Amino acid sequence: MIRWRGRQLARLCARETVQPQVGRAGAGALERLAEVVLAAEFPRARIDVPTRMVTSVPEAVFRGVAIDVHTKAITVGIARAGTMPSQIVYDLLNEVLEPTGVRQDHLFMSRATDAKGQVTGATWHDAKIGRDVDGRIVLFPDPMGATGSSMISAMTHYKTRLEGSRGGASPCISSSRRSTCGNVLKAHPETTIYALRLDRGLSPNDVLTTAPGTRLDEERGLDEHQYIVPGAGGVGELLNNAWV
Repeated sequence: MIRWRGRQLARLCARETVQPQVGRAGAGALERLAEVVLAAEFPRARIDVPTRMVTSVPEAVFRGVAIDVHTKAITVGIARAGTMPSQIVYDLLNEVLEPTGVRQDHLFMSRATDAKGQVTGATWHDAKIGRDVDGRIVLFPDPMGATGSSMISAMTHYKTRLEGSRGGASPCISSSRRSTCGNVLKAHPETTIYALRLDRGLSPNDVLTTAPGTRLDEERGLDEHQYIVPGAGGVGELLNNAWV
């Protein structure tokens, strides 16, 4: 499973992978990651489901524990790279939960940079957000997490501007823990982050032989423009074929 996933990510990030392959590979990776998040984070409930055999055998009832379909959840699409990932998660949530308890919100923002091209935060352009967030699990799917500025801004908004929520970030590909994960957890320590890969490709060779996080201060995964290495390039551009 791990080797297959690594091959899928390698194909997704390869220079020659463009649409429609990049969309298919990204969707497949995101859906599998979302399944892990649901299995690990969503509450369970007992179920008793009569099978087709119950007409002849009264004992033919499946009894077990499954994800509680009454769980309420929100997936937040941060345009533009996060639009497709959020839709993937939204579709999955509608399959697993009662659709009336599932919602998708949309945020429109971009990274803010200084004169040197360094990321200083996130600039909001617009948003379409439902009013009720109390008692819901909130997911922030994103294909890449570099500095984490957009995700931090979005999570801060849900915690401070809307009534009660529980936030969980689930980026598909993340940069090194010191940047994305470290920044997000510093701002929102209650967050659980799920990632298919932690990129730290600019770390010294001896650091790369260690498990991620072992020598945290020496790990590097962002270049001078704060793009992820090895990363996947501009995923927002690739997914939308819009090179601006």
